[in-house]
Amino acid sequence: MRRLSLAPGLSQAERERYRRQLRLAGFGEAAQLRLRSASVLVSGCGGVGGAAALYLAAAGVGHLVLSRGGPLALEDLNRQVLATEDRVGWPAVWEVRDAVRRVNRHVQVDAVEEPIRRDGARRQVRRVDLALDAAAAFAERDALNRACVALRRPMVEVAVDDFAGHLTTFLPGETPCLHCLYRLRAEPDPDGPGVLGAAAGAMGCLAALEALKVLGRFGTPLAGRMLSVDLAAPRFSTYTVRRDPRCAVCAPPFPGGGGRAEGAARRTGSW
Repeated sequence: MRRLSLAPGLSQAERERYRRQLRLAGFGEAAQLRLRSASVLVSGCGGVGGAAALYLAAAGVGHLVLSRGGPLALEDLNRQVLATEDRVGWPAVWEVRDAVRRVNRHVQVDAVEEPIRRDGARRQVRRVDLALDAAAAFAERDALNRACVALRRPMVEVAVDDFAGHLTTFLPGETPCLHCLYRLRAEPDPDGPGVLGAAAGAMGCLAALEALKVLGRFGTPLAGRMLSVDLAAPRFSTYTVRRDPRCAVCAPPFPGGGGRAEGAARRTGSW
């Protein structure tokens, strides 16, 4: 993982700030230090990604890279609760950046005012230890997946449509990738799916928890499993997802070259 220039061990202020999570069984100071040294790319900082970013910062993840293109629209405010009416028309990612800074001033936050694209995805992914994918367009999700596989970065995949939510974690070389699950995917309706803000927030919180488990090495991530949620019922279920041995993206020897060695060098310990 990326190492920040910080004194070893937690300061007294950090122990006080994170006291309640330090008391968790299987967490402790070691997990907190891992979070402090970790960096996460959040792709798609809307209702889902914005909520995820906020909880990653609150938990003490040291560095967040927030990616989102386009201005904030009035119709976004039913779910993007980090924003305010007076900022309609501003870059939406600025609102998430500013909210994260208010929550935890010790977190380094970078805002990228454009979506993830195939030609720049590796550049962004190379900066981080994990990517959290909450993008609206499938082309963005596909580009991020390809970069994560090539560079051997774990990727938390989360989506919400209507009252349905889906969440899984991809570990390159060990689990399926996005392309294994969705070889072809139509782009969403340009007007966007129907979504209630609370549903988007719920999935964002679950995605943040999943990322924290991978980075902190506690609990059991959804590696090789998909969580499917019907938030209207409510009903939660998980099912196994399997790798496609002929996948054009993640089947060995990993198209793109060079990523296997670089990823192996960055990965420390078990997932």
